Amino acid sequence: MTSPHIALLGLGIMGGGMARRLTRAGFPLTVYNRNPARAEPLASDGVRVAATAREAVTAADIIVSMVADDTASRSVWTGEQGALAGVRPGALLVECSTLSVTWVRALAELAAERGCELVDAPVTGSKQAAAEGELNFFVGGSADAFARVRRVLEPMSRSVNHLGPTGSGAAVKLMNNVMCGVHVAAFAEALAWLERDGIDPARALALLTDGAAGSPIVKLMAVRMTTPDYSPNFYLRLMAKDLGYAIETAASHGVPLKTGLAALEQFRRAIAEGHGDEDMAAVVEPLRQRLGVT
Repeated sequence: MTSPHIALLGLGIMGGGMARRLTRAGFPLTVYNRNPARAEPLASDGVRVAATAREAVTAADIIVSMVADDTASRSVWTGEQGALAGVRPGALLVECSTLSVTWVRALAELAAERGCELVDAPVTGSKQAAAEGELNFFVGGSADAFARVRRVLEPMSRSVNHLGPTGSGAAVKLMNNVMCGVHVAAFAEALAWLERDGIDPARALALLTDGAAGSPIVKLMAVRMTTPDYSPNFYLRLMAKDLGYAIETAASHGVPLKTGLAALEQFRRAIAEGHGDEDMAAVVEPLRQRLGVT
């Protein structure tokens, strides 16, 4: 079977690893990144690097985007040099970024106007998972589009899950991230409390992380917050963005995410204190500062 030509837009923490997985799987690949320096290592491996998103997609059968937020997604898809201006009718658009459901559905309409179909396929997993092909894809789109894109997603994935029509993947990903954000914020409070009370953190955390509250994200945060290691695997500012999108989307269905709002307040405080470009584990630092346990 002939391999489809892939265009990948966005080479950040996640996109760089995804690009290498696609290359190793033998897909013809063209990449675009707003900062060209990020593409240089791939160019050395023979990957074609385009100067604009529009240029990147001209020969592509499947176009994958992995960017930070709605604003970045609009920038890469729309406008004179955006991907939609250069896409071929019949191409499949795959938006892997974590975005608002409202924008995903609007993008699907813009794709249809160009004779294309959109699949929303956001992921769970961070930098290491992207590099190792261990991402979990949450896919929204038609059954035909899912069958077409699955072959491309599998080399990057641990699992590829079809959840329903367009927008379903984005919605479930936001549900996932609001739960993760609440876990992280709650654990940050618990850790700061432990440190303030002078309880031996090693003993207490061994019990907390091995018990019912010890979710995978809590275990990971226990390591990063106590080291501490805030080298970014998932930017703190992006967790705040995802919480905001989740709260907005749930509110449109009459569901008030009160725990999500409380978590968002903590993340916004951490951003205000200069931790936005650190790993989300840094949400504990403003608590430590206020309690005098740094």
